[in-house]
Amino acid sequence: MRAFTPAAVLLIAAPLLALTTAGPGLAQAPPPVVLVPEQNPPAAPSAPTPAPPPTVLLPPSSSEAASDEAVAKPPAPVVPLRTSGAVVQALDKTTAETIRFEAPIGQPVRYKDLIFTVHVCELAAPGQRGASAHMEILSSPRPIPGRATPPTRQLFRGWMFANAPGLHPFEHPVYDAWLIGCRQTPAPPAAAAPPAPKAPPAQRPPAPPPTVLLPPQTPPPPAH
Repeated sequence: MRAFTPAAVLLIAAPLLALTTAGPGLAQAPPPVVLVPEQNPPAAPSAPTPAPPPTVLLPPSSSEAASDEAVAKPPAPVVPLRTSGAVVQALDKTTAETIRFEAPIGQPVRYKDLIFTVHVCELAAPGQRGASAHMEILSSPRPIPGRATPPTRQLFRGWMFANAPGLHPFEHPVYDAWLIGCRQTPAPPAAAAPPAPKAPPAQRPPAPPPTVLLPPQTPPPPAH
């Protein structure tokens, strides 16, 4: 049997003595556990996003360009044809006398106590019906010896329509008048005015156009 030295016995008995003296309830606690955070793996490098291909604009075809121009351009307005005069029919309600006459543009025409002045007479555009005229009707009784002549006054001014005489009618207790149509000859183009002189001399105002007097119409004899 191997003999132990006193130093060796002390080395072996020291831990046992410490355990027996401390008791079972005072055992040493284990060392704390240190949690090491998880390391995320490095992200893989992302590939660059490819750029979209460039858009190629094709020129429009000839048919598409023609259709676009046809849609963009509005239709040309239809211009009525202006003529050189109007055809008017008048009625004397007291004698049942009717007369149809032509009134040139801008020239006054007298029928008894009425004076007609037509300013514009237009034929309807192609595809339409009727004619229209802008006229002025004045009441100008003829002077009677020994009586005061009534002043001239305006009875009507506006448009008359051949296909709708009741649209703008001429209303008078003695006379009636309506538009029949326009002259078929177009109005002559207006001539360009000559340049005015630098120092024009004083001139008298131009005289108004003469009034055309219509011959009186004899009423038909009464039927027996």
